[in-house]
Amino acid sequence: MRPLIFAANWKMHHGPTAARAFLDRFLAEYHAADGREVWFFAPAVSLMTVASATTATPTVRVGIQNVHWEATGAFTGETSVAMAAGAGATAALVGHSERRHVFGETDAQTGLKVRAVLAGGLLPVLCVGETLDEREGGGTLAVVRRQLDVLRGLDAAALARLAIAYEPVWAIGTGRNATPRDAAEVHAAIREQLAGLGATADRLQILYGGSVKPENAAELVAEAEIDGVLVGGASLDPASWLAIVRAGGD
Repeated sequence: MRPLIFAANWKMHHGPTAARAFLDRFLAEYHAADGREVWFFAPAVSLMTVASATTATPTVRVGIQNVHWEATGAFTGETSVAMAAGAGATAALVGHSERRHVFGETDAQTGLKVRAVLAGGLLPVLCVGETLDEREGGGTLAVVRRQLDVLRGLDAAALARLAIAYEPVWAIGTGRNATPRDAAEVHAAIREQLAGLGATADRLQILYGGSVKPENAAELVAEAEIDGVLVGGASLDPASWLAIVRAGGD
């Protein structure tokens, strides 16, 4: 059984003070459950705060939202994998749609970042997904396959150390989301492609992201192909996030 992952992406919210207050409220009511993990992708300035607050909670993982692929250098404003790890991160988002579509990150750059994150001992979560135009043009699977192709050349051991997040761009922050069945079909296609690249398909963890809310989280994670959710706006409030983390549980 693959564990269910409930990953919060705080984006540019919750500096250290706000992060501490959030976790005080969240951890006071959070109860660990077998087969479930909670991940926090916090702003870089809040990593140490989140890591310190959750160090005694083994079912919680801390991640960074973005890294540079170089180890050091004249890259003002960037964060290396080693810096993220030193601040407490054990995972890193790579290729989030905002990095691709707001900041112009390319497939080639996401490939470099995946390899840097793996080399640095962190778990990369590679984000893939199509725009509304691409979806309406029938290009969903072609886009996702192209974005996954950056993993070509990695061996089975490396592929086993990463996760994928399918985030249809048209569903992020819009209130619209793919139906659980639609999402599951794309997840199955992702699993098939990665199996073709040499991954052990039944061990791959594939998350869904895109307007996930307490109202739809349980239905999403009930799909066998969906191994959890990557959540933006609804993860910013402790009560909302607790409701999602408990989705579909006993």
